[in-house]
Amino acid sequence: MYKPYSPEWHRYRYLKEALDNYLDDYVDNATIVADILEILSERSETAHKEFVQVNQLEQMLRQNDERV
Repeated sequence: MYKPYSPEWHRYRYLKEALDNYLDDYVDNATIVADILEILSERSETAHKEFVQVNQLEQMLRQNDERV
């Protein structure tokens, strides 16, 4: 497995604990899948908003650079 206390080990441990909580609470698989997809969707939406903002800023900087 992973070296104890490495970043990979911690990530695995956190994911295992989260899944164990779902399974220990007898949450059905469809709900687990739906929750994972929702988390990924939220993450994707946040990343897209950040990309749009950075892209707009870059365009503004390039426009200002062309004027000089």
